[in-house]
Amino acid sequence: MTDLHVVDATEDNVDEIVTVIHHAFSARRVLDPPSTALSENASTVGAAVAAHGGLLARIDGVPAGAMLFDVAGDVLGLRRVSVNPRFQGRGVASAMVGCAEDAARLRGLRRVRLIAREELPETVEFWRRRGYSVVEQRGHDLIYAKAMPIELTVPTADEMRSYGEELAGQLRAGDVLVLSGDLGAGKTTFTQGLGAGLKVRGDITSPTFVISRVHPSLSGGPALVHVDAYRIGGIAELDDLDLDASLDDAVTVVEWGHGLAETLAADRLDIVVTRGDDDTDETRDLRVTPVGRRWAETGVRLSVVED
Repeated sequence: MTDLHVVDATEDNVDEIVTVIHHAFSARRVLDPPSTALSENASTVGAAVAAHGGLLARIDGVPAGAMLFDVAGDVLGLRRVSVNPRFQGRGVASAMVGCAEDAARLRGLRRVRLIAREELPETVEFWRRRGYSVVEQRGHDLIYAKAMPIELTVPTADEMRSYGEELAGQLRAGDVLVLSGDLGAGKTTFTQGLGAGLKVRGDITSPTFVISRVHPSLSGGPALVHVDAYRIGGIAELDDLDLDASLDDAVTVVEWGHGLAETLAADRLDIVVTRGDDDTDETRDLRVTPVGRRWAETGVRLSVVED
């Protein structure tokens, strides 16, 4: 059994990190212009680790992978993502990326960003599978980014509405939100906050028996299309609602949409609201997961995370 461990890099790991970087990049085919990774040394890596940190992965105690961090604003940059060719295909890169995303969340950073070369199709595919989107291209360099999920505990229904209202300020026409979670957990309450923030007409109530309601804007902004997929039997029935006709002009919220509504848009917010075992407790857990390029470019901001 493989003993794979990923640790936060320290100054004691600098020589190991340099060795991994050199092994990894010397094994890659020569690109034009060539990578500057082989110029890394104990001094440059040591300075990077001291400034922003990084990761070192070991398999059975042997250095197998490494990466360096760079922080700019609310973004964690990944540099020199390296796997010793001897250990390729053993999940080293995926493990490091997962740890890097954990580090970003712990630091309160909203996005993770990196540069990959378009001439390396396996590398491009790796980042695509990890949920990263190309947000910019500079020559042969593809700039990838991914927005980090937000997890928080919401004590009351009023605060759930407040978070929905705050999120509404970051929405625009064409945005899709897929809500799922426990029965009675607060999905409609959250949507009420969205409606207040978007300044739309009409009370936001559960549309279970209507399935879909359109709430026009009172302020010249996008309408809110509120869908309840609880009684929808499959993607074909969702298609029958003809939501595509309004997607570009409205903010579309689909309750009970997990497993169905993801087909509506590659760029979306997956929102899960869960409740505890005690029915008398109003506390809810809220998780907002941004998906796609639209959110990779900006991330999601909620004030509770920044306090």
